[in-house]
Amino acid sequence: MYRSHTCGELRLHHSGTSVTLAGWVQTVRKFGAITFVDLRDRYGITQLLFGEELNAQLDETPLGREFVLQATGKVSERTSKNGNIPTGDIEILVESFKILNKSAVPPFTIQDDTDGGDDLRMKYRYLDLRRNAVKRNLELRYAVNRATRNYLHGQGFMDIETPFLIKSTPEGARDFVVPSRMNPGEFYALPQSPQTFKQLLMVSGYDRYYQIVKCFRDEDLRADRQPEFTQIDCEMAFVEQEDILNMFEGLIKHIFKAVKGIDYTEVVERTTWEEAMWQYGIDKPDIRFGMKLANLKVPGHTFLDKQEALKASPFAGGATGFGVFDGAETVIAIAVPGAAEYTRKQIDELTDWVKRPQIGMQGLVNIKYNADGSLKSSVDKFFGEAQLKAIADYAGAQPGDLILILAGAEERTRKATSELRLELGKRLGLRKADEFKLLWVLDFPLFEYDEEGNRWVARHHPFTSPKPSQIDTMIGNDPRIENAAEYLKHPYAGIKANAYDMVLNGNEIGGGSIRIFQRELQEKMFAALGMSEEEAMHKFGFLLGAFEYGAPPHGGIAFGFDRLCSILGGSESIRDFIAFPKNNSGRDVMLDAPATIDDKQLDELSIQLNLK
Repeated sequence: MYRSHTCGELRLHHSGTSVTLAGWVQTVRKFGAITFVDLRDRYGITQLLFGEELNAQLDETPLGREFVLQATGKVSERTSKNGNIPTGDIEILVESFKILNKSAVPPFTIQDDTDGGDDLRMKYRYLDLRRNAVKRNLELRYAVNRATRNYLHGQGFMDIETPFLIKSTPEGARDFVVPSRMNPGEFYALPQSPQTFKQLLMVSGYDRYYQIVKCFRDEDLRADRQPEFTQIDCEMAFVEQEDILNMFEGLIKHIFKAVKGIDYTEVVERTTWEEAMWQYGIDKPDIRFGMKLANLKVPGHTFLDKQEALKASPFAGGATGFGVFDGAETVIAIAVPGAAEYTRKQIDELTDWVKRPQIGMQGLVNIKYNADGSLKSSVDKFFGEAQLKAIADYAGAQPGDLILILAGAEERTRKATSELRLELGKRLGLRKADEFKLLWVLDFPLFEYDEEGNRWVARHHPFTSPKPSQIDTMIGNDPRIENAAEYLKHPYAGIKANAYDMVLNGNEIGGGSIRIFQRELQEKMFAALGMSEEEAMHKFGFLLGAFEYGAPPHGGIAFGFDRLCSILGGSESIRDFIAFPKNNSGRDVMLDAPATIDDKQLDELSIQLNLK
């Protein structure tokens, strides 16, 4: 027996008990004739006390950091207690010990505040995983996994595995492809999601399916992307949108309670995609704070608050005499609460922030709505007090607020204002890591227009159904676009998807839709995306064929498991919650992968490289 107890379970009531512990040496501290050793395993740290006799043995065979050690002795109350660890009231009076394995000097210290950089820790990830900070992340990931399975099992879902070697159907992100030795010149693809398989399971009668499943996308990486990632993938038959929303609100609330001890009792807010874009400039808004966008060039827009206030503003009559605003496609304001006291230096710093290449704006107009009700702006020579007051009212500002205004091309300005809003929310402490706010975003456009290809593309994926009231519109019209100028007038331009995204603290954590389940409608969707009948049959003939055999109405959702874990853990990077992640270049620096393969393997696969 290597151990009778773990390094995290002994307490005062174990005093006098003979125990055997095994683990890794965290620290060694010599004090004359005695030595203290902190022994660590997955469960915690226990202090070992080596007396004078054993101390002499340690002089002959010294211990080092990360040595694997077994020690037997009796539990004793510590003279100097450590309230920072659960085992801090006791220590082990060691009677015998054995070095099970020695360790080279680690390339970085195995502790929370390590001296190792990201690249070094990823190269030695098996050492990094010993740190408590990383261990806590993986424990949280396991807790989310366990809570998910418990909830879905309780709701009658079956965990059904689907294949990893499938057919490549490149739409959207690039596929990872796998050559087939037994079928020379042919390739499998790794699935970007189990989308078609879960729909086929609905056709097969398994009306509640789920998987916590690996997915693969060959795309550029960032903090919240990995080439392989994990989804909570779910599908239900004989459901409408409301059934899906209620079921999976329940899942996330259950995870909150089981993992974080949070009772999320408030109603989950809902907004349409169009409202989100007008009010927040983004389709995954962080609603933990206000600062909604006010588009000053859209008087009377039904999605904005206090639009009547604009009637007295200079924008109501058209030109203002201020060229920056008059020549801009869009002018957007936000009211920053309590920020009228910002100094010139602080406002200049914000101006420089929006001028950064990644934001891309030319400048920033500010209006201070002082506590006494007076207004002072950076454009006073163009606007009088009454005009500034109208703009302040329109933006929903109160005395003491700072109104910030950006102007320019609509898409860029809306995105920049959204980024500015988030940055200010962070600076003002309004985006707290321990505060969670859920939101459903509904009614996305079914299609987007690809100007370069002069064609429709699916905003989500080609299996998303339109809203029930718009199915006839889709079936009854020709999807072809004659020219770019006409696409907004096309009947397809107004079709909404029967789709939904769940947003948590400004992050899309899940998305799904009610699916197409009739062959005629699915063929119409493929045609709208520019697929010929032959191409549609080649890529998705199996699905179209399945729809001929009594496919039920169905829909589902997929949650980004890694991202959900990172938000619950208070991190901005999903890599912190993956045991063996890739770096930003998609490389596993520990394994040194991807790597070349030898000529024999290439010959077996009938592959000849043409590296340029």
